[in-house]
Amino acid sequence: MKEIIQQHIDANQETFFEVSQFIGHHPELGNEEFQASSLLSDTLKAHGFEVNNNVENQPETAFIAVKSSGKPGAEIGFMCEYDALPGIGHACGHNLIGTQGIAAAIGYAAVLDEVGGSVYVYGTPAEETNGAKVTMAEDGIFDHLDAALMAHPSSEFVKSGTSLAMDALEFSFYGKTAHAAAAPEEGINALDAVLQTFQSINALRQHVTDDVRIHGIIPNGGSAANVVPEFASAQFYVRADSRQTVNPVAEKVKNCARAAALATGAQLEINNYEYSYDDMRTNAALSDLFTKQLLALGVPAEEIYEQESGSGSLDMGNVSQRCPSIHPYIKITSKPLTPHTVEFRDAALSEEGFAGMMLGAKALALTALDITQNPDMRAKIKQEFQGVLSMN
Repeated sequence: MKEIIQQHIDANQETFFEVSQFIGHHPELGNEEFQASSLLSDTLKAHGFEVNNNVENQPETAFIAVKSSGKPGAEIGFMCEYDALPGIGHACGHNLIGTQGIAAAIGYAAVLDEVGGSVYVYGTPAEETNGAKVTMAEDGIFDHLDAALMAHPSSEFVKSGTSLAMDALEFSFYGKTAHAAAAPEEGINALDAVLQTFQSINALRQHVTDDVRIHGIIPNGGSAANVVPEFASAQFYVRADSRQTVNPVAEKVKNCARAAALATGAQLEINNYEYSYDDMRTNAALSDLFTKQLLALGVPAEEIYEQESGSGSLDMGNVSQRCPSIHPYIKITSKPLTPHTVEFRDAALSEEGFAGMMLGAKALALTALDITQNPDMRAKIKQEFQGVLSMN
């Protein structure tokens, strides 16, 4: 059956190449990925999947596709991302991630009638900003899965690891305008409140654990130097290794803003300007299965690295809180490139990048097969997931 899966993926190689190239050359920002969502959905429909393009409470560009054997068995989910970055397009390789998700699902579906169970494909918009996996996870969409699978393009093969939990906080201060030279006493300086917020947060940094990251900008700071700013705002990311750490630190950051408002007399509004991402909890047993497939597909063991620590935040983290999940990295270039660059975008559009994606699709599909064929391993994966949940 492993050969059947690989052959089926290879037989549709031309289709997958066209899909990845079209998405890559027609970049769409988060929640605006209408062409990408439609193309991925139509490709799945052409391979016998039932597709729901009107997922309740989710963005218009989200979708859920399913193909069922009608028999008992594992329920496997593959994740698709397809949003681009402003200005530089698919510089995070999401044109490959979306295509890889449908390729793995289509390949695995070729043996579904024999092995039983169901395969799901989730179209998850806007990973770069308001990731739809957050709201989909909140709605319990992934709770039934035995495994949620995806892999991210990279310049190296890296095992699934951790990511940082994150809150995106926006502080809007409202003061009172006045002439800064003639009547400054009549004004309430909203920018002063923003600056005091930054100063208080800088003082807070020495009293947090080493994994905490707090970084921010001032998108609004006033309109003219001789006018007391009546409005100013700041945006911050608050990150840490776990949600349990982020929550109290985020509250302390909010208190910095509250104190600044009190000190200056400005009015304060606090909002989350993006969704909160939870930390990624890689299922070790599931991750080992995926690594096993990479080795079987010819990737040398010495080229598969352990992830050192989480440095960014993923909405896949929210999925991992609801079902066993992995988020490894697949090599798409022989050059040491960094995501979110023009060079990485070009790599994601190259033939070498596509070959890496095809390898990732096969590894994901074969991982699904191993889960399905081995009930004891499926139980081990589930037991690990439930054990991690009980510790929190």
